[in-house]
Amino acid sequence: MIWDALFASRDWMAWNLFLALLPLGLSVWLFRQPKPRSVVWWVTALVFVAFLPNAPYVLTDLIHLVEELQQTSSLFIGTLLLIPKYVVFVLIGWMAYVLSLINVGYYLKRQGLGRYILQMELLLHALSAIGVYLGRFERLNSWNLVTHPHHVAVSLVENLLDHRPLILITLGFIGFTGLYWVFKEITLALLLQRRYVRTLRQLSANPEDYPSTLE
Repeated sequence: MIWDALFASRDWMAWNLFLALLPLGLSVWLFRQPKPRSVVWWVTALVFVAFLPNAPYVLTDLIHLVEELQQTSSLFIGTLLLIPKYVVFVLIGWMAYVLSLINVGYYLKRQGLGRYILQMELLLHALSAIGVYLGRFERLNSWNLVTHPHHVAVSLVENLLDHRPLILITLGFIGFTGLYWVFKEITLALLLQRRYVRTLRQLSANPEDYPSTLE
């Protein structure tokens, strides 16, 4: 029973995590490593935007946690196995989203476009909210933009003209924006602390570098 609880969802979880981590990998290649904005760069950037909603999409997979909790009668399995499993799963996917957007902001700042970071983040939140809705309720995938573009376009227009999908998309946008702000601040604080500790260690190992470090 324990092994069933741990590995029952491994197939779709592994696939969804792969899709969530893919935009993070693309963001590292696009935004953290200096390279010219060639045709390949722009095509990869479009792929990044298309696959980005797969990262926050894992938040909606919590519905499967409810289903699995209802299917088990063991409090031990539910509390100590199922819930931690989903927490780790969701956290990895969500952090892939946060780090991807941080990489975008890093690139804009390096390009002298730091004043547009907030606008870009809000735009990506909005596109991700739309993508997550289409994925969860319309069962569309990122690659359908290439394989079935007409179907995606029709579905998008129909949903954006209906008040119920608009409400859900708006709630998703608000949720992504709020959660991202919290996790971004925590992540940047941890990165800053790590850099500070590293600097202190370097100074401890090489005290003669102290004046130059201050400069």
